Amino acid sequence: MTGRETRPRQRLGHGLRKVSDIAKLARLLALVSGAALALASDGANAQSAARNGPGQPRAAAARKAPAQPAPTGKPAERLLVEAAELIYDNDNNTVTARGNAELHYGPRILQADRVRYDRASSRVFAEGNVRLTDETGAVVTGDTMELTDDFKNGFVDALRIQQSVEMHGQPVRTRFSAPRGERVDGEQTTFESGTYTACEPCKNHPETPPLWQVRAAKIIHNNETHIISFEESVLELAGIPVGYLPYFEAPDPTVKRKTGFLTPRFITSTALGRGVSTPFFINVAPNFDITLSPAFLSNQGLLGQGEIRHRLETGTYLVRASGIFQTTPSAFLPGPLGAGDRDFRGAIESKGQFYLNDRWRTGWDVVGVTDKWFLDNYRIRNSNITTDYFREAVSTAYLIGQGDRSWFEARAYYFKGLSSYDWQKEQPIVAPVIDYDKRINGPGFLGGEVRFEANITHLDREATDFQGIPRTGSYLYNPTVNGVTYPLYETCTTFNRNTCIIRGLAGSNTRASAQLSWRRSFIDDVGQVFTPFAYLRTDAFFVDPKNSGYQNALAQTISTTDSDFSGRIMPAVGLDYRYPFVSNFGPLGVHTLEPIAQVVIRPSETHIGRLPNEDAQSLVFDDTSLFEWDKFSGYDRVEGGVRTNLGAQYSVVTPSGWYANVMFGESIQVAGVNSFRRGDIANVGLDSGLERRESDYVGRFQLSPNQNITFITRARFEQRDFSVNRMETGVIARLAPFAPIDLSMFYSYYDAQPQLGFNNRREGLTATATYHITPNWFVTGSALVDLTHYIDVRDTYANAYTAYLSNPVGAAPVYTNPGRAYLAGLSVGGGYQDECTTFSLNYIVSPTAAALGVTERNRTVLLRVELKTLGEVDLRQNVNVAATADGIAAAR
Repeated sequence: MTGRETRPRQRLGHGLRKVSDIAKLARLLALVSGAALALASDGANAQSAARNGPGQPRAAAARKAPAQPAPTGKPAERLLVEAAELIYDNDNNTVTARGNAELHYGPRILQADRVRYDRASSRVFAEGNVRLTDETGAVVTGDTMELTDDFKNGFVDALRIQQSVEMHGQPVRTRFSAPRGERVDGEQTTFESGTYTACEPCKNHPETPPLWQVRAAKIIHNNETHIISFEESVLELAGIPVGYLPYFEAPDPTVKRKTGFLTPRFITSTALGRGVSTPFFINVAPNFDITLSPAFLSNQGLLGQGEIRHRLETGTYLVRASGIFQTTPSAFLPGPLGAGDRDFRGAIESKGQFYLNDRWRTGWDVVGVTDKWFLDNYRIRNSNITTDYFREAVSTAYLIGQGDRSWFEARAYYFKGLSSYDWQKEQPIVAPVIDYDKRINGPGFLGGEVRFEANITHLDREATDFQGIPRTGSYLYNPTVNGVTYPLYETCTTFNRNTCIIRGLAGSNTRASAQLSWRRSFIDDVGQVFTPFAYLRTDAFFVDPKNSGYQNALAQTISTTDSDFSGRIMPAVGLDYRYPFVSNFGPLGVHTLEPIAQVVIRPSETHIGRLPNEDAQSLVFDDTSLFEWDKFSGYDRVEGGVRTNLGAQYSVVTPSGWYANVMFGESIQVAGVNSFRRGDIANVGLDSGLERRESDYVGRFQLSPNQNITFITRARFEQRDFSVNRMETGVIARLAPFAPIDLSMFYSYYDAQPQLGFNNRREGLTATATYHITPNWFVTGSALVDLTHYIDVRDTYANAYTAYLSNPVGAAPVYTNPGRAYLAGLSVGGGYQDECTTFSLNYIVSPTAAALGVTERNRTVLLRVELKTLGEVDLRQNVNVAATADGIAAAR
C-alpha cells in the first residue's frame, strides 16, 4: 500500500528506528494528557502536572527523545505504546494507534479505541471509549477528544470527568458530565447542558439519576480561580427538581479556603422574629481568615457576628464577637429574670493554644457576656457551655508542661451561671490552680516508685452559698411577673448547724498542699502479692472569710471557721495484700479468685468543719473507691484514722470470649476519728455509707458474652439490713452483625441523703439507641426519665401551700400530678448518610433551668442537610408553647 505502513501489535520504546517518530508519539501523548488534565480542572494538581521541572512546559519536553534527561536532571520518562495496529500514513501525514490503544507515559495512562495525530494541523484526535488516568487518580472520559497542540482550545464530546478529593479526612469523588465540553484560552472549561454531583452512580442501575445533582444550561469551571459557575441551574433530588437559581458560584472541591458567601442560616422566634444570617468568609491569607455573619431579625434589628481565626507557627487562636442594639427589649423578661431592660447585648469569645516547645504549651478558652441569657436567646452556640441541665459557661487560661514522668499545670477559672436561678455573686473566681506530679524510681534500698504531688489553689467569692437541709423552699428573692412568681437564689430558713450547710464560703481562700508517697510490690513463691506503701501529706490554709454584706455574717452561726493561717499534717503507712488463685478449666475458661485486704495506719484528721471545703464535696463510695488510700475527691479534706478495707473479686475468661467479674467488699474504721462521721461545713461524709464504723457493702457485677455486649451493675448495700442505698445497672451493646443496633440503657437509684439536701430518693432511666435500617438509613433516640419527679413536685406544692396559709395573698397554689414517669429529656430522629449526602431530622426536649423540681422545658426541631462539596444547611425551630424562666417574656 503506497505511502502507508501497517505494523502488528508491538511495544515501542527505544526500539523504534526513527527518533523523530518517538518524539512525535511522545508529543502526541503529552498533548492529549495535558489537555485532558486541564479539562479535569484539578486545580493545583493540574498545575503541578503540567510542569516537567521549574519553568519547563511539558509540551516542550515531549519534543525530545525519551532517552534524553529532563531539565531537572532526572531521567526522562519512557513512552510505552500497546495497540493492535500502529499505522504510519505518509500521504496524510498522520500517525495512528488503533485497536485497544493504551499509551503509558510515566504514571499517566491514555486508553482509547483509536488515537490519531495529524502532524500537518498539529491536532490530536482520540476516539472511542477515551479514558485518561493521571498520577492523582483523576479520570477523564469521553467519546472523542479534539485538541490543539498548545491545549488552550479544544472540544470533548460526551465529556465525563471524575475527580477524587479529600474533605474532612474522607475521600469524595466529584463528577462533571456534558454532551460537549469546550476548553477556552487555557483558563476555563465550559460544559453545555452539564451536570455536577458528588454521588456515586447506582451499581445495578447506572442510568438512575443520583441522589442529588445540579443540572445547568451552562457550567463554567475556571481553572485559574478554581470557581465553578452555574447558569440557569436546577437542584435535583433523585431526578426531581426541587430548587432553581438563575446563577450561583461555588469553589471547586480542590479549594479548601475561598472568599465568598457561606450557607445562610434561617431564624424563626417569637422574641426575635424572622430572620436570616448570611455568613461571608474572607480568606485573608492561608493561615488567617475572617467570617462576618450579620443576621437581620424582624423584631430586634441587626445582630452582628464576626469571627477571626489565625494559625501561627507555634499555635492558633480565634476571636468571636457578637452584639445587637435591640429594637424591642420588651420581648424579654425584666431583670433579674431577663434582659428586658437592656438595649445593647453581646458576647465575646476567644480560644487559643500555643506550643512554647516540645514540652510546654499555653492557651485560653474564655467567654464574656453582657447578660446570662444572651447566648441562648439569640441561638448562639458555644462550646464553653457545659450542659443543658446546669447552664454554665466556664472560662479558663492555662500553662501545661509534660515530662517523661512529670506533669505541671497552672490554670485560672471563671464560672458564669447562665440560668435565672444562678446568683453570680455566689460563683467563685479561681486563680490560680497549680498542680505538679512527679514520679521517680525509689532509691536502691527501697526500690519501688516514689511520687511527689503538689497543689496550690486560691479563690474569691462575694456571697456565701447557703443551702437548707432539708430543702424548705427558702429563697432570697421572689419576683412576680405577669402573675408568675419566680423563686430565685436558694438560701436557708434558719441558720444553724442542723438546718443549714455552706456550699461555698464568702471571702478569700488559699490552700497549698504537698504529698510524698512510696510503694513497692513483692510477690512470694506461692503467688501472694504484698504492696507496702507510705505517704506524708501536708496542707497550709490561708483563709480570710468575708463577714459583711448579703448574708455572709450568718455563716458564723453555722460553723466557726479558722481564719488567717492553719496547718495540717497527715503521715500514713499501709499494706495492700492480694492472693490470686488461678485455675484453668479448659473449655470452661480461666477462673481467678482474689481475696484483697488493705490496712492504712494514720492519725485522726484535724480541723474538721473549721476549714472551707471547695473541691472535695463529691464523695461517692463504691467499688472504684473501696481501696483508695484517701476516699475524698479533692485536697480540702484528708482521710484520717486507722482503716482496713476488705474485699474479694472473682473473674472468668473463656476461650469463646466470655468474661465475667464479681467484686464485693466493705471498709472498717479500726481506730481514731472517722473522717466521714463528722461532717464539715457542707456535711461531706454524712449519708455516704462510710459514716459508721463498719461501712456499707459495695459490689460490682460485670458480664460480657462477647466484645459487643456488656452488662454491668454496681451497688452499695446497707450494712445492717442489706437494703439498697445506691445502684447503677445497665447494658452497652453493639448488636451488629446480628442486628445493626447500638444500644445503651441504664437504671439509677440513689437513696435519700437528707443531710446533704436530698430529701427524697432519686431514681431514673437513661437510654440511647441507634438502629441502622440500611447501611444508609438510620433512626436514633435518647430519653431521660425521672421516676421521682412527682415527689419533688408534691414537696414544692406543700411548701407553697404552707406559705400561702401564713400569708394568703393572691391565688392559692394548685397541685398538678405529673405522673409516675416524667420525661425530663428526649431526642428522637432519623436520617440518611452516604458518600455525598447527609440528612437528619431530630426533635429534642431538654430542661433549661431547674428549681425545686420545677423544670422549664425547651422543645426544638433540628433539620440538617449537607450536600458534600456544595455546603450544608441547619434549620433550628423552637416550638415552646409556654412562658419560661430563661429571660423570654413570651413563647418562642
